[in-house]
Amino acid sequence: MSTTTHIPIQPSVLYVGTPVMLLCTENADGSTNISPASSYWALEQMIVLGLLADGHTAANLRERPALTVNFPHPSQWQHIEAIGDTTGASPVPEAKTRRYVHEKDKFRRIGLTPQASELVFPPRIKECALQFEAEVRQTTRGTGDFYYMVEAEVLRVHASPEIVVPGTNYINPNTWQPTIYSFRHYFGLGPEHGFRPTSDTACLLHDQLQG
Repeated sequence: MSTTTHIPIQPSVLYVGTPVMLLCTENADGSTNISPASSYWALEQMIVLGLLADGHTAANLRERPALTVNFPHPSQWQHIEAIGDTTGASPVPEAKTRRYVHEKDKFRRIGLTPQASELVFPPRIKECALQFEAEVRQTTRGTGDFYYMVEAEVLRVHASPEIVVPGTNYINPNTWQPTIYSFRHYFGLGPEHGFRPTSDTACLLHDQLQG
């Protein structure tokens, strides 16, 4: 039996370490909404995304069920943060008014480039080395009505040549670098690159270092 002692805690989030994605969806007027997300799992060609029910991305997908899933490099974490507290919804939902602002042109704000997709309407993000084009097959409201589980089929995968094993369809794990979101901090497959302002530990650790 292990002699390690554990303590019960109540963290405000349970993001133990998942990939960060930038989801592109179509707005009602044909423009593009971009939303950071990190609730994700995949099996064969299906992906499942967890989205807040009152978010603009979930609203778009209920009406126009196609999207692109773009995986940024860890060095791009500040681009992710640029839209971390924005919403495509106008007016801003009541629950988000304390921290969020409306942003219509998220490509301008994020400082990245739209790239035309081949099978769906929403564009891809050119600077992301790995991109999925996908269509929603099923949306399920979660327990408590505050989130949706979105099941989408990946129709096409685009990858930069440098992350592909030459002559194959395989992603090279030695050159592929996802951004990992762990308890509101950003990591690559190595040292931390940055953190969310809402991190529970950032201020504490900063104060300890300053002390």
